[in-house]
Amino acid sequence: MDGGLFLQWWAWAVLAIALFGFEVIAPGFVFLGFGVGAAIMAGLMGLGLFGSNIAVILLVFAALSLLSWFAMRRVFGIRKGQIKKWDIDINDDV
Repeated sequence: MDGGLFLQWWAWAVLAIALFGFEVIAPGFVFLGFGVGAAIMAGLMGLGLFGSNIAVILLVFAALSLLSWFAMRRVFGIRKGQIKKWDIDINDDV
């Protein structure tokens, strides 16, 4: 089984752009980690750092996506001591 599109750097770039577009639609940084992982993979594949082993490419993509998600969680997440507090409820008459 050959990798097909997974072995092309431009396919990873298109995937990254599509995932960034999905992130605009879906709230909560759902697709952003995957988009960053795909963008990094496009850069690495463009530099020729990976061969034709699809399993290694997908493993690196998964690891990059997970690392980028953890990095964004640290940067954009709730800070220590920060508590979400609501003064009104959605069912309260204002």
